[in-house]
Amino acid sequence: MPETDPARSPVPAPEGHCDPRFAAVRDAFEANFRTRDELGAAVTVQVHGETVVDLWGGWADGARTRPWERDTVVNVWSTTKGVTALCAHLLADRGLLDLDAPVSSYWPEFGAAGKDSLPVRHLLSHRAGLSGLREPLTLAEFYDWEVTTARLAAMEPWWEPGTRSGYHAMTYGFLVGEVIRRVTGRLPGTFLRDEITGPLDIDFTIGLPEKEADRAAELVHPPTSSASQQAALFAQLDPAAQAALANPLVGATQANSPEWRAAELPAANGHGTARAVAQLYGVFAGRGRAGRRRILSEAAAERAREGQGACRDLVLGAGFPHDTECALGLWLSGPNASYGPNPRAFGHDGFGGSCGLADPESGVSLGYVMNRMGPHIADDPRKMALLEAVYAAL
Repeated sequence: MPETDPARSPVPAPEGHCDPRFAAVRDAFEANFRTRDELGAAVTVQVHGETVVDLWGGWADGARTRPWERDTVVNVWSTTKGVTALCAHLLADRGLLDLDAPVSSYWPEFGAAGKDSLPVRHLLSHRAGLSGLREPLTLAEFYDWEVTTARLAAMEPWWEPGTRSGYHAMTYGFLVGEVIRRVTGRLPGTFLRDEITGPLDIDFTIGLPEKEADRAAELVHPPTSSASQQAALFAQLDPAAQAALANPLVGATQANSPEWRAAELPAANGHGTARAVAQLYGVFAGRGRAGRRRILSEAAAERAREGQGACRDLVLGAGFPHDTECALGLWLSGPNASYGPNPRAFGHDGFGGSCGLADPESGVSLGYVMNRMGPHIADDPRKMALLEAVYAAL
């Protein structure tokens, strides 16, 4: 018998629930498979805590042998950052963390190289000047929490902290995460499980327990340029941007490995369902509430979207034709409508396409996860099509 071409295998029809009012979201979700090269994905939309869309479909692996199931989880890359920020805001709300206090008051070693007065809020808002390490970092060192945090503590910033943002693509998780660890004695993944996802029964983890590996979707590489084109691109970047994006250089291959899944990477290796992402970002959309349960005070939830100054980001600037503005751990939608038409909506995208969104004014939270990574840093066309359909239905 001739072998079946996986690329020609029919896509399993989307499953799940969609309120008739939000039929356009189902249409957009299905169109992503037909016209935007979706492989496997899920999307969940909540409005004032009520789930109005919960859809999944496609394939969980590149060979198209495993359908995407209701409980399929996937690495969501930087969509993890909003969840890590939620942990920090919970500590601040409890009076255990002062966002305006020097990081060194919690993590004394961090005060080296002129960073003694750098406040915690600069870590959350990518304004600390520590976008990536100066010396080369191997994958083994990257996965070692103690090694990476010690090097960040000793490091001199790339630019004057607080003056502008420069996306801390990987270092964000170690920086904010070590503050969480110094305050609580627990790594962020453990704190998240103990204080948020466990009590709320939310299917999201930082890293992935080995026992859950069978239900994890396989990430598939985005379209790639040649090695020479990539080298030319990186050569054009500011050293701080090169350090952020390529020290070490990671992609789908690394993220599918047991070593990646076993590591504590609170900037980039959160694993969960779209439902879980919508629930977690729903705490911000619900002004601190998750259903009937209060997780943050309303003031703490509002503080999370305090803009820290719009600018052309030092790391992401080459990929965006406009200024962006980071709040305290998440990005504002702003005039670019990255998270819908409300400029005060906020959220976070993940490398390749995933997204978590919170819009307190409309009560909307959204989680979108997928396994075929696109080439976009943010605002993937699949995500934007889903957002447009959601807001058209409100």
